[in-house]
Amino acid sequence: MKKDRLYLFTFLSLLVVVYICGYFSMNYLVGLSTEQFLKIQIESSKREAKEMANLISYQAQQNPDRKVIINNVQSSIEKTDTQTGFICMFDQTGKEICHPNPARIGAMTLPEESYISKTHDEVNPEDFYNYLKNKTEGGGIRRFSNPDHGTEIIYLYPVKNTDWIIASHANLKSINDQVQNLKFYFILVYIGTGALIVLLSFFMIRLFGSRYERKLEEKNENLVNEVLSLSKLNYDLTNYKSKLELNDQIKTPETSVIPSNKKRILTHLKNEIVTLEIDQIAYVYMENTITYVKDVNGKVSTSNSSLDEIYSELDNTIFFRANRQFILAIKSIDKILKYGNNQLKIEVVPKSAIDVIISKNKAAEFKAWLNK
Repeated sequence: MKKDRLYLFTFLSLLVVVYICGYFSMNYLVGLSTEQFLKIQIESSKREAKEMANLISYQAQQNPDRKVIINNVQSSIEKTDTQTGFICMFDQTGKEICHPNPARIGAMTLPEESYISKTHDEVNPEDFYNYLKNKTEGGGIRRFSNPDHGTEIIYLYPVKNTDWIIASHANLKSINDQVQNLKFYFILVYIGTGALIVLLSFFMIRLFGSRYERKLEEKNENLVNEVLSLSKLNYDLTNYKSKLELNDQIKTPETSVIPSNKKRILTHLKNEIVTLEIDQIAYVYMENTITYVKDVNGKVSTSNSSLDEIYSELDNTIFFRANRQFILAIKSIDKILKYGNNQLKIEVVPKSAIDVIISKNKAAEFKAWLNK
């Protein structure tokens, strides 16, 4: 249940992070793409206005009849005002001469209907985008008295040898529709991509998380088995000590005899030779090539014999050769702990200055010795 909640929170966290980051990225990309689109539209409108002005100027040189030229221009641009950009022509007084909408012919083009201010003759795509989005002025774009005006002039070009002016219009409604379509497709791609990223990320987390959990469960199971094994060893040790204490309380002359060839060993304490009863030995160890014998009271003496010689004279049901440096009596064992890779660490009483480590090769022998 806890893992399910963890995976749920992970999924929700991924969802929130991906969509928050994606939201700002999407807005940036939409703005960038829209500015690029407007830049292309402005350049196209400028080029169309220049080409039309040059064409009309050439016709004016070839044909002095202005009405024919005006009719030709009107017929070529009529009904083009539904496109994102179109052109019209007016004279220096501002009166429309040609317009895609014939109803506009003869009307006056007022100064507030143009994006072009007196101090700017170019429209910047970024300013154009800000105007479309926020209706703010800047970079040659002015605030207009009629915010619902559908088209605005973005470029003017005079016709040589005439008093006419070609005006390039931007159809704001058509441009806004295309910008909204662009934004809609960006949102679709953003939602689909974000969902795919979240699902794939969640799947990978589940995949690797499940593998890690299985390994962790195996380690926990092995650890539990080892703890149970150690608990059994400590339990057997406690039972064995209890049996020894009970035997000491009810021992008879026959049972009091230690089944060993020797009842005591000779040790040295400074310049004094000391005899030590076998049943008083807690453990024997070697350090710096010197053999030390510690009794159950913590008193330490030395021996001239090696560990091999001493161990051969001891009862192996009571004493165990833990390693090259240590022989311990069962009564000195306090705790058995897991150590390293399948090794055992023995805590003894009285405490030892060196660690008593039983290698994994001798661990089985040690367990069998405890069960004797």
